[in-house]
Amino acid sequence: MFDGDFGLPFPPPRPEDSRPVIAPPRDEPGHWAGAPSACLVDGVIYLAYRLRRPVGQGRGYAVVVARSRDGERFETLTVIDKDLMDAESLERPALVTTEDGTFRLYLSCATTGTKHWRVEVLEAADPARFDPVGSRVVLPGSRLVGVKDPVIRQDGGKWHLWASCHPLADPDEADQMVTDYATSADGLEWVWHGTVLTGRPGRWDARGARVTAVLRHGGRTVAFYDGRASAAENYEERTGLAAGEGYSVLLPQGEEPVGVSPHGGGGLRYLEALRVPGEGWRIYYEMTRADGAHELRTELHPE
Repeated sequence: MFDGDFGLPFPPPRPEDSRPVIAPPRDEPGHWAGAPSACLVDGVIYLAYRLRRPVGQGRGYAVVVARSRDGERFETLTVIDKDLMDAESLERPALVTTEDGTFRLYLSCATTGTKHWRVEVLEAADPARFDPVGSRVVLPGSRLVGVKDPVIRQDGGKWHLWASCHPLADPDEADQMVTDYATSADGLEWVWHGTVLTGRPGRWDARGARVTAVLRHGGRTVAFYDGRASAAENYEERTGLAAGEGYSVLLPQGEEPVGVSPHGGGGLRYLEALRVPGEGWRIYYEMTRADGAHELRTELHPE
C-alpha cells in the first residue's frame, strides 16, 4: 500500500482510526452521506457535503452546509435541494471563500434527462444564507463533455481548479472520467489547460481518475484522487495518490490505492484534507460501511 515516499504531511487514510461524522439517510445500500468539501474561517470548520438516495429514489437529492468548532460535531446551516437547482441530482460541492470573506458554494448539477453535468456557483456573506435564486453557471460543460466535482484552491494570485470530466458521445461510456485543470483570475471565468490526470490501462484506476484534494508540501504538489478499474466499480472508488512539480501535470504514484474501505466494494472516496493550525491535518472522506451504505468519516493527524 503506502511506502512513505510520496511526500505527504500526514499518513494516508486509516479507517480503523477514523470517526463517523455524518450518517447516511438510511442504513441501506444506495444511501450515502459524503463527497465533502471543507474550509477553515476564524477557527471554525465549514463543511459542505452531499446526501444521496438510490437511483430511482432521488439520487443526490441535497447538499448540506454545516459548521463545527471541533471538526466532528456539525451544526447544519442550510440545505440546498436538487429541485431548487433544476437538477436531476447533485454531486460533490466545493466550498471556498474569497479574499473579501465571501463564501462560495460550487454545485455539481446533473442536467435532467441526460448524462450531462454542469457546475453552478452561489455566493453569500453568511454560509447559512446561500440562495439558489442567485446561482450562475461557471462550468457549463458541452455537448460532448460533462463537468463536475470541482476541487478549487487559491495560490500565487490565481484560482486553480481540477474537475472530473466525462465523455458524453456514448451514454454507455459516460462513467469514464479524467481530471482537467483550469485557472482563473476571479474564480468565475475559467481558462482550461487540458487533462492533468488519467487512469492507467490494466491498473486499479483504469476506468478513470478524479482528483479530490490538492496540497503543496515540500516544494511538490501532492493530490489525492478517486479511481476504479471498471464500470462495475462505479460508486466504489478507492483513493490513490498523484504528484507533480506544479499544478498542470500529475502522475499516479504506486501500484495500489492508499485508501480502501474494509467493507463491500472497498469504497473510500472524495477525500478532503484541511490544515488546522495548532491541531494538524484533518481529513474527511466518504466510506462504504458493512451494511452497504456510505457515511462521512474524519481523521485528525497532529503535525
